[in-house]
Amino acid sequence: MGTMLQAADPSLEDFQQLEGCNEVLNVTRPDIVASVHEAYFAVGVDCVETNTFGANFAALAEYDIAGRVGELSEAGARIAREAADSFTGRDGRPRWVLGSMGPGT
Repeated sequence: MGTMLQAADPSLEDFQQLEGCNEVLNVTRPDIVASVHEAYFAVGVDCVETNTFGANFAALAEYDIAGRVGELSEAGARIAREAADSFTGRDGRPRWVLGSMGPGT
């Protein structure tokens, strides 16, 4: 997820001046996050992970935005679910979303 997000070359503005905080892209650039999910589904995977590995108190506290855990987590889950539902709608094959939770950076 992180490598593909970085390959899209998001700007510092996209990161809300929080360089490297990929979870912020869930709200500022959901198109980039969705494109990662879509790329995986397009090649035939059945499930994707949410862009929420660092959406936890400890990791977001490093950026001084620990209070945004819920917002960023919900946005990441919604983007992944929408992509999964879109691909399921095309051929009827179920697609799943796996929540990603990391310990920190």
